[in-house]
Amino acid sequence: MTARPIKVALADDQALVRSGLTALLAGFAELELVAEAQDGEALLAAVAETPADVILSDIRMPGLDGFGLVRALRERGDATPVVLLTTFDEDSLALAAAEAGAQGFLLKDASPEDLFEAITRVARGETLLAPVSTDPVRARYAYRDQSEPTDTFNEREVSILRLIAGGYSNREIAKAVFLSEGTVKNYVSEILDKLGTRDRTRAVLKAITLRII
Repeated sequence: MTARPIKVALADDQALVRSGLTALLAGFAELELVAEAQDGEALLAAVAETPADVILSDIRMPGLDGFGLVRALRERGDATPVVLLTTFDEDSLALAAAEAGAQGFLLKDASPEDLFEAITRVARGETLLAPVSTDPVRARYAYRDQSEPTDTFNEREVSILRLIAGGYSNREIAKAVFLSEGTVKNYVSEILDKLGTRDRTRAVLKAITLRII
């Protein structure tokens, strides 16, 4: 039995870029473009009518930009994974993407293979907080404290760490993993303790650096 294609929605204000990305997506039988729009507002309306498995969105768009699109999705309870696209290779983007609630970001000059990998990974529930999954890029976001955790992480803790990296609140994580909000809060505290970090942002950066997520 053939697997269902991953449904993708796309937002970019530049028509040529949209056309190029549409052509790239069409090159993969495993992907299906179900909606495209020139800004965040239009894409919000489109995915309300035609749900997608993964959303690709430019960061810098007039009106509702990529970050605003992610926040609007999360505020209405839509947890569709989002990969933000940018032409700007800035160190702050990984953190900004996570804080907005996106699952990752990708440079627009990435190869078709990188695009496909990003889409399939976030569709599986993973987080992609680097432009491409290579050691040099991972090193660029290395957290200064690279000391080993005080204990190992079990599968549940890794899952919660990935959701933290996606910008989800304790309440949203609780719904996703079928636990009480109080239990999730305890898990988060334990994760921070193991990593020796004071807050969620530092925990995510250190977890990425140490390849825990």
